[in-house]
Amino acid sequence: MADLRIHDYDSRVDLDICLAREVAAALETALRERGVASLAVSGGRTPVGMFQQLRQMRLDWSRVWITLVDDRWLPADHEDSNERLVREHLLKYQVEAANFVGLKTAAATPEAGLDAVEAALAPIPQPFDVLILGMGEDGHTASLFPCSAELASAAALDNPRQVAAVNPTSAPYARISLTLAAIVRSRNLFLHLTGTKKKAIFDAAMAAPTDRLPIARVFDAASGVCHMYWAE
Repeated sequence: MADLRIHDYDSRVDLDICLAREVAAALETALRERGVASLAVSGGRTPVGMFQQLRQMRLDWSRVWITLVDDRWLPADHEDSNERLVREHLLKYQVEAANFVGLKTAAATPEAGLDAVEAALAPIPQPFDVLILGMGEDGHTASLFPCSAELASAAALDNPRQVAAVNPTSAPYARISLTLAAIVRSRNLFLHLTGTKKKAIFDAAMAAPTDRLPIARVFDAASGVCHMYWAE
């Protein structure tokens, strides 16, 4: 089980600034030690402010690879696309120089696109130097939904794939997601949460002795130090 360290902040702005600095520092360490760095980010409303802080960090972004933890199987310009969110809020100014790899292909379904996505991700340095997760109110993280029939396979630690197709029954759209095995291999794993309700859900998920929700499975399987950043 991971050594999970909790970082509480008085404001979301303070959280965004501090998390962006920690992410940039981890990427800088990777660039110094290995010459390249890799970053996987989540979508939704929560990371927007952090993205806007991170894009101000002075790094050699041309040596950084960026991808998504998960995405809806939608065109990249769709309003609900995580790729669109990242392009609008992170891949700006100096970060435009980064090597970005999206998870959506021209295939009709995520199942049909799995091999192409795996091939697109192949050049990205692995394990990820930094991976940032969010969490839904049902305890899902990435697109590992507790309601989905694909959860057992996508969350299997011996799954050799980096990505899985997921069809949640409690949320719209087919999805593509990094597998749990790919997530927990990351060198620096961060969970970014806001709001008292999500904090309570997270605490309950971590305390449950059985029927582990996806967010708890991450920290059950991760090793080393992981971080949860939270503000009300």
